[in-house]
Amino acid sequence: MTKPQPLHPQYITDQQGRKQLVVLPLAEFEELLEDLHDLAKIAERREEPTLSHEELLAALKRDGLL
Repeated sequence: MTKPQPLHPQYITDQQGRKQLVVLPLAEFEELLEDLHDLAKIAERREEPTLSHEELLAALKRDGLL
């Protein structure tokens, strides 16, 4: 997993200086959307059974993928 990159937000404030909106560079916004999608997929699959590393290697070898 890669180290998260810092965000570079800009804020739009109201007349009292309270932050109302956030503006992000498009690349950062798209990266956030991708991360959100990945987290949703992880949440969907959290109840699926898991394999140990050894079981995974055995299955890959059995299927000729390793």
